[in-house]
Amino acid sequence: MKSKFNLSRRSFIFSMVAVAFGIKACQSPTQTEANQTDNNSSVSLYGAGATFPTFLYLRWFNEYNQKNPNIEISYQPVGSAAGIQQFMSNTVDFGASEVTLTADELGQVSQGTLMIPTAAGSIAIIYNLPGIESGLKISRQILPDIFLGKIIKWNDSKIAELNPDVKLPDLPITVVYRSDGSGTTAAFTAHLSAISTQWEKEVGTGLNVKWPTGVAIKDNAGISAQIQQAEGTIGYVEYAFAKQLDLATVAVENKSGQFVEPNNDSTAKALATIKLSEDLTGSVADPDAADSYPIITYSWLLVYKRYEDSQKAKALREVIEWGLTEGQKFGPELGYVPLPSEVVNKASAALSQIT
Repeated sequence: MKSKFNLSRRSFIFSMVAVAFGIKACQSPTQTEANQTDNNSSVSLYGAGATFPTFLYLRWFNEYNQKNPNIEISYQPVGSAAGIQQFMSNTVDFGASEVTLTADELGQVSQGTLMIPTAAGSIAIIYNLPGIESGLKISRQILPDIFLGKIIKWNDSKIAELNPDVKLPDLPITVVYRSDGSGTTAAFTAHLSAISTQWEKEVGTGLNVKWPTGVAIKDNAGISAQIQQAEGTIGYVEYAFAKQLDLATVAVENKSGQFVEPNNDSTAKALATIKLSEDLTGSVADPDAADSYPIITYSWLLVYKRYEDSQKAKALREVIEWGLTEGQKFGPELGYVPLPSEVVNKASAALSQIT
């Protein structure tokens, strides 16, 4: 991959992802700043779910704990499907997912559910080709054909014609996809279904799908590592992983016929096309805004409306409110797009329902 990539930085980041979320996001309570909750009580919150917002949540929970040392927040990035399952089983204080609960699932949660959009970003198509660190284009016809296993060589004429200035190697294409139930997968396959009738009919959309070809790897960090290690691979990850790990990304053709790289600006233009419903849910599988990157999603926190522990409910309201406001400033440097102000306002108002 890119020669400028620093191995020690890569090791640090993967260690951070694998280990830091498995412990409480807390530090020694040396600061004297007053906590918003009862200063005499300590509150622990535990959540699990999507790997998509990993870098953002890690930063949020560490920053928040530094200011409020008696609130400890643990988060396990186990994938959206597992997060939904644990939330519905009432084994966590909050879940996280890029897929919102269905009406049937909502009916099974006796405490009531709020789905709060907290993060937003894009899904990057990443690859490992020797000597090709940027400039690779993939069209709306080629992208699904690669993941369907119809295009199997990197120097296939269709890819070559689209990239005349790129010296494509005579290598087999190895698709890498998520083995776990993934909101990233759901958003990516929704886009493939939107641009390919064959994909929609034969594979479809979901947290898990039956992939026609490729190698199954767990979570965003796992796919990133696999593609870094193996030439000829291609896969999909939340853009923050590509940004933080300096991975080569594809310029994907959007609905307007433009080839666009994932970045904060192109993602923000696409997200502006999503109009959330009254319950703060919504998505667009194929945005039509000019200059927009076409594979995008919100990420939601799943929280209960009613908690037996009033201090826990209060702390959770405060943590999420901080993330929706102060916490948004950390997004761009990590590879996420700050939420639109109207979304922040509606999400903040919804927090009053947590009791």
